[in-house]
Amino acid sequence: MPKNSYTGSLTVLTALFFIWGFITALNDILIPHLKAVFTLNYTQAMLVQFCFFIAYFVFSIPSGYLVDKIDYKGGIITGLLIASVGCLLFYPAAGLHSYPLFLTAFFVLAAGICLLQVAANPYVTILGPSETASSRLTMTQAFNALGTTLAPYLGTLFILSTAVKTAEEIQVLSVEQLSAYKIAQALVVQSPYLLLAAVLFGLAVIFVILKLPKIREIERASSNPIDNHHVELHESVWSYKHLVLGALAIFFYVGSEVSIGSFLISFLGDAFIGNLSAQDAGRYVSFYWGGAMLGRFTGALIMQKIKPQNTLLFNALSAMTLVLVVILSSGSIAMWAILAIGLFNSIMFPTIFSLAVKGLGVHTGQGSGILCAAIVGGAVLPVLQGVFADSIGLQSAFFVPALGYLYISYYGWQGHKQ
Repeated sequence: MPKNSYTGSLTVLTALFFIWGFITALNDILIPHLKAVFTLNYTQAMLVQFCFFIAYFVFSIPSGYLVDKIDYKGGIITGLLIASVGCLLFYPAAGLHSYPLFLTAFFVLAAGICLLQVAANPYVTILGPSETASSRLTMTQAFNALGTTLAPYLGTLFILSTAVKTAEEIQVLSVEQLSAYKIAQALVVQSPYLLLAAVLFGLAVIFVILKLPKIREIERASSNPIDNHHVELHESVWSYKHLVLGALAIFFYVGSEVSIGSFLISFLGDAFIGNLSAQDAGRYVSFYWGGAMLGRFTGALIMQKIKPQNTLLFNALSAMTLVLVVILSSGSIAMWAILAIGLFNSIMFPTIFSLAVKGLGVHTGQGSGILCAAIVGGAVLPVLQGVFADSIGLQSAFFVPALGYLYISYYGWQGHKQ
């Protein structure tokens, strides 16, 4: 199959990256909203990210096996349908005012997005020359970052536009006023997620109709006899050291990125940092994710000239330095330092992913499942930072993502080597 025939397939896949980026970043807006509505502490509020990202740990490896059975297109369609059901669950969760049901909805939604990632990420790396796989995946991830950039802004308009009353204010409401308040709070969540459910279902229908190239045909057409011999020497996908270390790098990357994003609104609202209202702080979250978008578009071009591992090392060290600035400073310096981290997060996921699956051959599907399982870092590190935020203060607790970036620096330096 000629290389230029992949352009249409990559264009359609880009829509998936956009939509799951949008949904994931919307969590950053829902967390402060639910924290206020249900009067939660930091640790309890981070259960949103725990339930969302623990789904990756539960479903990623099974998704890898499922994709091997039903092919990548079938995996994408199934993932879209599951994610659509997850969005629909937000309707009764908001209507019943039930935090456990919200957490269930996050879990189901993430299960669908997990299957999408397991299917779509390796698909992009194989649809073209292996030498430019990191650049290609970074470019599609740039549209993922476009979704994460727009979500906080639009989410702020819809979800944070309605002020949440304190426990004391709720106690003085009459029965009629309390009922009206709960209906209003439910609607600000229900409407956006009903719309997302419709979009996801529509995309599933589009993928049913579309004819996409079979990934196994591409692998056979581009296979190298030396690579095949190398793959035969590895009976288990777990014997690839660069894959296992790469999974750990994904764990720390996603955990660090999500931790920072989850606490951004609270951090920017601190009197010693930005002293912003929740609605104003929500708009600034777009700068964090917008930096990731800008970095991915430029990174896709840079990595055509500079080795991906060198770019990864530079970005990880830069992000770690900025986190240290956040911990040790205050006011506008700390505020803009934390927002600038998004720029250096930009190329990390696609670069780690493409380095980790390089040379896996027939094990690519399983390898993708393992890497997506490592996204569970987004469940673990935010909760861990939440525990420290409740005990030693939010600003000091940012040492958690700093350690994550330190390990990613090691992977860019040595850990990626096959």
